[in-house]
Amino acid sequence: MTTILFTGGSGLLGSEFKKQYPSALYPTHKELDVTDKDSIETYFKLHSFSTVVHLAAFISPPKINENPRLALKTNICGSAYVVDACIRHSKKLVYLSTDYVFSGKKGNYKEEDAIFPVNKYAWSKLGGECAVRLSDNYLIIRTSFGPNVFPHEKAFIDQWTSRETVSVIAKKVGMLINKNATGVFHVGGKKRSVFDYATEKKRKVSIQKASIKDVPFLLPTDTSLNTNKYKKFIKNGKI
Repeated sequence: MTTILFTGGSGLLGSEFKKQYPSALYPTHKELDVTDKDSIETYFKLHSFSTVVHLAAFISPPKINENPRLALKTNICGSAYVVDACIRHSKKLVYLSTDYVFSGKKGNYKEEDAIFPVNKYAWSKLGGECAVRLSDNYLIIRTSFGPNVFPHEKAFIDQWTSRETVSVIAKKVGMLINKNATGVFHVGGKKRSVFDYATEKKRKVSIQKASIKDVPFLLPTDTSLNTNKYKKFIKNGKI
């Protein structure tokens, strides 16, 4: 099995990957800081691996609206530093992106559809995508996931998504990694409202309905993903 380095391994998705890849490398922030070029270089020189799965990111849209420099530092500059190291050390790079790179005006987005984020968080993740595409050996995965039990008291009735639980997405992403996929893939489940998704992943108390119009930052309306390319690749091993 190829040795893998996971950045941001202590996060929600990284915690699931630890179950699939227990022998992989999961450095702490102190051991590997993606916003520090010297930290990245030192870690790359001291450890042996062939693939980097880049999960480290700042992902809160409202906090990024308040302080976009946080996203600039981690999601754009940090990703660029990781890409640079992967190019220089000949490592494959797997980048976890977001369905929010799309405008959300039509849904059922294919990999080749036009991208146009509506908020600063999504622009920062797209900035990471741009850096990754400068590498010759990469896999970009656009997806959306949440905890295995829906954590919030309210859910949007007017936002549509292909979101799945983190355990499901980790397994699907793992299949792409194991099959050495390259390029861009959309990974997710069926299209549904966030409220419908949330009520399937029930809390101990009832989930209330909410609207994206009620939040003080922009959210795309329909970022559901077309996953036919993924399904075909997993079935046949080719696109």
